[in-house]
Amino acid sequence: MLPQEAIPAGPAVLRLPVEGDADQIARACADPEIARFIPFLPSPYSRDDALAWITKTVPEMWENGGADFVVAEPVTDEILGTAGLKPPDRFGATEVGYWLAPWARGRGVVTAAVRALAERAFARGVPRIGLLADVENVTSQQVALRCGFASEGVLRGAGTPRGGTPADIAVFGRLSTDPGDPITPFLPFFPGGFPGGSLTDGVVRLTPLTASDADDYFALASVPDVMDSHVPPGQPEYADAEVVCRYAGHRWLTGQRADIAIRDAATGDFAGDIQLTGVVPPLGQAMLGYSLRPGFRGRGMVTRAVNLLVEWAFANTPLRRIVAGTAPGNTASHRVLERAGFTREHLVKGLLPGPGGTRLDDVQWARTRP
Repeated sequence: MLPQEAIPAGPAVLRLPVEGDADQIARACADPEIARFIPFLPSPYSRDDALAWITKTVPEMWENGGADFVVAEPVTDEILGTAGLKPPDRFGATEVGYWLAPWARGRGVVTAAVRALAERAFARGVPRIGLLADVENVTSQQVALRCGFASEGVLRGAGTPRGGTPADIAVFGRLSTDPGDPITPFLPFFPGGFPGGSLTDGVVRLTPLTASDADDYFALASVPDVMDSHVPPGQPEYADAEVVCRYAGHRWLTGQRADIAIRDAATGDFAGDIQLTGVVPPLGQAMLGYSLRPGFRGRGMVTRAVNLLVEWAFANTPLRRIVAGTAPGNTASHRVLERAGFTREHLVKGLLPGPGGTRLDDVQWARTRP
């Protein structure tokens, strides 16, 4: 597919690995994040494992029509990572893979390497390059978007098992006819990025949901009046709550929704959740939802959270209109929305599914960008 020659890549160079790289490769592959998201690598990873990759796996990859490179610093020749292409399928399409050493992160190295590799492959007639990442590996998915790879969905249970359970895989792809420009997320992460970014007014703090929030999120979803407000209402399943938390970064990055924890700013305790869902980019519209644990109610925390999120959204996203729906009798939620600057617009009869096959009315509210 590619000639075995070095490829310049901005702050790095892609070259063939040599046995002298083994120590640095082994040191990089001892990183917990590499072990977490590339579970087919030996763990612990030894120098012998690195030598086996260099002397056996890499030559076999090239013989089968693929390509494997180390990513190195051009001046010092320090190993920064690896990048490669799988052998082409029967249609000529391929898939890019990579990892980056801990000491090389945050410098744009892997983005430059993937871009250079993709451009070289497209120039030689490859029609499509896929890029697969664990659904929880948001950093790798950010690389995909920066390299012009479009999100194409999630393959459930398609990854190498991790802890006995096959991983869910986020799929990205780029065609030779795509422009290749970086894809800007419709919903940027909070200041500080994912997962550590947050918004706060000193009383509440909003943070992205992560897999570690699954227990708290499920407990909140199981509160009776929160269950009653589900669409449809009913007892949640823990597996569903876990998926919401595990997928939160992926869905946020790809503009589907933003799932957020409401926390007590002083203690960090999980107080509730708030979401932007139903995102419609052509309309510049999203839907707001929220719920709060009983022990945190009556302190104005939801109103603060709504104001923080809506004001951030209007300042940092293309959203121009945020809507919300409430039950006609949910006066507490009505007061929250009124205090947060929402206007009651209309009543939709029988919109929502209710218990026992009934239908429920929905009072709809909106707040628009000033």
